[in-house]
Amino acid sequence: MIVNVEQRWQGGGARWVAPSGGVFEPSRYRVDEVGEREARAFVVTHHYSASYPAARYRVGLFEVSTGALVGVCVFSVPMSQGVLTRYADLGDAREGVELGRLVLLGDVAFNAESWFVSRALKQVREAKGVRFVLSYSDPVERRAASGEVVKPGHVGTIYKALNARFMGRSSSRVLLLSSSGVCVSPRALSKIRNGEVGARYAEGQLREAGAPPREAGEGGAEYVARVLGGGLFQRLAHPGNLAYGWALERGRKGEALFNLPALPYVRVGAP
Repeated sequence: MIVNVEQRWQGGGARWVAPSGGVFEPSRYRVDEVGEREARAFVVTHHYSASYPAARYRVGLFEVSTGALVGVCVFSVPMSQGVLTRYADLGDAREGVELGRLVLLGDVAFNAESWFVSRALKQVREAKGVRFVLSYSDPVERRAASGEVVKPGHVGTIYKALNARFMGRSSSRVLLLSSSGVCVSPRALSKIRNGEVGARYAEGQLREAGAPPREAGEGGAEYVARVLGGGLFQRLAHPGNLAYGWALERGRKGEALFNLPALPYVRVGAP
């Protein structure tokens, strides 16, 4: 059981920091907007998924002394905007965003996550038109074929610390994992099947995960079927992510924004 530790990322690998290794010193850091190119490079380099969501707002954590970027929060468009209106009473799905990525480097000390996310949320609150932030916590760990844990599960402890509302689970599904433990996105597979914009990039990701090249004259749907039928990817039953939300409106107006009641927080170690 993992207790009283925080997750960090470095070069695609996860590690944990604990209070015994030192506590975060806010005076050494500042929070500011970060450009799309810099945010994308940081997230793709360090997050285990090596992927970057469709960002709307990007907030960076910088060291004051060096100016180095050591953390990024990406507030993004969900794969399906309907999930936003499922949880919040929005006139337009664009009034909501998802906390799509939270990446802090390994040398950022314990207790940085809640400090950073609270200030990132404040920046989003100040952006006109955004009323709701959704975030998911994935309680299911990922393992490579070797058995190495490449992404530990977590239950959203920092969201609880920031008074997010817990609203239950997303839909259950089956994940496709490469031999290195990286999840193959269903959306990426759909782009390849249908020849959509971004299909070439998605196919590149599939190749990096170990898939063979496409054969001459092979259509996208045929290629995906061949890859998935080749035994390269393991299937993992997933019960659904834990859903948390923040209303960026205060008082009764914020409380009225939620479509679903608050549920008791999930404890560390719970299934």
